[in-house]
Amino acid sequence: MNNKADYDLVIIGGGPAGLTAGIYASRARLNVLLLEKTAPGGQVLITDWIENYPGFPKGISGYDLVTKMAEQAKHFGLKLETSEVLSFDLSEAVKKIELSDKTITTRSIIVATGASPRKLGVPGEDIFIGKGVSFCATCDGPFFKDNVVAAVGGGDTAVQESIYLTKFAKKVYLIHRRDELRATKILQERAMANDKIEIVWDSVLTGIGGGLTNVEKITVKNLKTGEDKEIPVSGCFIWVGTFPNTSFLKDTLKVDQYGFIIADHNMETSVPGVYAIGDVRNTPLRQVVTAVGDAAIAAVSAEHYIENIK
Repeated sequence: MNNKADYDLVIIGGGPAGLTAGIYASRARLNVLLLEKTAPGGQVLITDWIENYPGFPKGISGYDLVTKMAEQAKHFGLKLETSEVLSFDLSEAVKKIELSDKTITTRSIIVATGASPRKLGVPGEDIFIGKGVSFCATCDGPFFKDNVVAAVGGGDTAVQESIYLTKFAKKVYLIHRRDELRATKILQERAMANDKIEIVWDSVLTGIGGGLTNVEKITVKNLKTGEDKEIPVSGCFIWVGTFPNTSFLKDTLKVDQYGFIIADHNMETSVPGVYAIGDVRNTPLRQVVTAVGDAAIAAVSAEHYIENIK
């Protein structure tokens, strides 16, 4: 069997998880390549402020944090390449990765492709994406200065980003399907104390309407009373969870019912030498701090795996 490979390890995805794995693998002097189809950073690039990452008592912007991670990875010699993975063949010890312009081989793979915002599927959502419907307050919040906007969700992201929107919008309607938020208590307290935020309890978004170029209103239904209500807004931000970026897997790895990759305590998937880390993994918590923890474990596990097969 031909055991030659272009790389010891290929990391797919350049968010905090992928970059951390790259730091560990490069320090271990593995021949490692990180593939990212856009710019390194992932979803953290569009996160306004991170307060719960250790070592930054006053918090740090997502952009600054991931920029520091990328600098650190490059300092240890990590090779980064902008390329999209189309598929891979995991049937042999030396695995093949099909890119848009070439095929590369590697002994081990770490999948760190993250997750993307989930849509609601309500009328008007797709029509008005980029015309008032957004999944990123940091990207689009400044466009709504002194306007009224809606936000949908009740978790940490929805509440934190709604608070951020109040820097620009004169009012934020936070639509939540239950009678209490799921966000951490400190975020709930800040939202409740912010006079620009009005929480619309027990309600779901049922439609988004407007003119040819912009959102003008939303409709919501109260789940307890059945009442439908129309609210005039200029924008609608949606934060109702995520789905994994795994379209390239094509049934090569075992996933859970939601499509997240199943991995064990070593971050190893159903295929030996292939690991999954961060938001793409079936994990109970999707945070930067858990992603980098996954990455450290996976990189060390990959190092041991490579040593054994060599």
